[in-house]
Amino acid sequence: MSHWQVAGALIGGLGLFLLAVGMMSDGLRDAAGTSLRKLLSNWTRTPLHGVFSGMFMTAVVQSSSAVTVAAIGFVNAGLLNMRQTLGVIYGANIGTTMTGWLVALVGFKLNIQAFALPLIGCGMLLRLLNTPARWQAFGSALVGFGLFFVGIDILKEAFEGLVSTFDLSQVTAEGPKQIALFLAAGVVMTVLTQSSSASIALTITAAATGVVGLNAAAAMVIGANVGTTSTAVLAALGATANAKRVALAQVLFNIGTGLVALLILPFMFWLIAMISDLAGFEASPSISLALFHSVFNVLGVLLVLPLNSRLAKFLDGRFLKREKKVHLPKYLDKAVAKNPVLAVNALVHELDAVSSRVKKVIGLSLDFADRVPEVRHELVAVRELSKAISEFISSLERSALSSEVSEQLSTLLRVDQYLVSSANNAEDAASIHQSLALHHLRDHKPMLDLYRRGLREYLFNLDPEGLQETLAMLQSRHDQLKVQILHDGAEGKLAFDTMMIVLDFLGELLRLSQQWAKAGYYLDRLRKHTQTVSRDDPNEEGSGSVAKTEDVSQTQTTAQD
Repeated sequence: MSHWQVAGALIGGLGLFLLAVGMMSDGLRDAAGTSLRKLLSNWTRTPLHGVFSGMFMTAVVQSSSAVTVAAIGFVNAGLLNMRQTLGVIYGANIGTTMTGWLVALVGFKLNIQAFALPLIGCGMLLRLLNTPARWQAFGSALVGFGLFFVGIDILKEAFEGLVSTFDLSQVTAEGPKQIALFLAAGVVMTVLTQSSSASIALTITAAATGVVGLNAAAAMVIGANVGTTSTAVLAALGATANAKRVALAQVLFNIGTGLVALLILPFMFWLIAMISDLAGFEASPSISLALFHSVFNVLGVLLVLPLNSRLAKFLDGRFLKREKKVHLPKYLDKAVAKNPVLAVNALVHELDAVSSRVKKVIGLSLDFADRVPEVRHELVAVRELSKAISEFISSLERSALSSEVSEQLSTLLRVDQYLVSSANNAEDAASIHQSLALHHLRDHKPMLDLYRRGLREYLFNLDPEGLQETLAMLQSRHDQLKVQILHDGAEGKLAFDTMMIVLDFLGELLRLSQQWAKAGYYLDRLRKHTQTVSRDDPNEEGSGSVAKTEDVSQTQTTAQD
């Protein structure tokens, strides 16, 4: 092979391999649906359980990044604490070693014509036929699986051409400086490809074809393990505090594990040789490197698990400044946006946080004192959060969303608008109350205060299931008070200007109440649905969608002012 042919084969093989890993990961994740999320929520009671669930999930979907995103979504939702999440991160590192084993055990012994190409054909057939979405996703995974081995075959041929073209006898790592050089090479390869699987596959293939020595390849594998933290670091930029904590956990664990592996490298190869003899593995560079990758990750988990609680406590104390910025979302970030179901879950929790702020605004507007400055201060945060929620929903890829998720997102937007409208009405009510304070309402103040107390009681103890009854009660009380105000105005007991201000005040309180009640109704339904999803698979037939509830907005009576 000429120099250009070798370079082209290397680039093409790497590109094909990256495409294959992406197709496998996305296809298997979509085919599994929420089953893996269910596993993550039900099998992470302890850090050790988290290790096994993280390891299994990563081995299945072939992407530690996807598992990390799921873990971030669950910790953001409060379904996992940091101790449990750390277990998932440790397990994901072990699970990602499956790629090395696929390359070592199958990649160099596979007849591409007899095995990989039929997989690609069957996978494309599933994609082209009008099969259910899960089967189409499984078809994509089969295509990716076949292309994975085609890519390995191309890389193997390219490296064999490289060996025959160049004298590579000096490409070894016998001293600390050379070890550090190959370690850096592994880090750089992973950062450039954003895939530790690609780096490790390249390294194992290079070692198996004689391009690099075993020590050099081991250093590159450690570098790939360290370099994969770049994905988490990039994802954590501008993300939530919990996402930053999970990214920091992965960085600390991978760097710590890599340092330990480097310090005991001779012992590691002795241990690998012993394990290979006991397991009956053939003495080959590819098997040795796959085993090395697994052993040093398992060793890292065994070393860090006893310190897990201390590490979790340390992480919980990081990035607190961001959490104190009330106008920034606590649950929404780019990582969560990659998974529609987790995105819905995060949005529900973000809207829960917004509703708490709106509740404070309403409480201030129903207070007996003039609280306009405080109301407006709180409204700034509410509007900023509402904007962030709308932008987050708009950023989701619509083509990848199921009809159920799309309807849920519409409902979430509706809740967001109800909450903002309620907060705006509260601001208007507080401003009008300020005007009322300038008028003499000695005879009517007790009546208005009683009405406000009633609103506070009903709104802050709202039963979402009795929405229509609540709204009817609010409308009835408003109408009764309105009739009394109009009657007193007609008899001259109330000046015309004052009467109009009072009616405006009552109208704002009614609209505030209606918007708050409807927001509470839909948010409660969404909340119950996300809690159910964590226990059941919503892809099963008959699972209810909260967005398919009746549109109560059409059954409501409106304020007549």
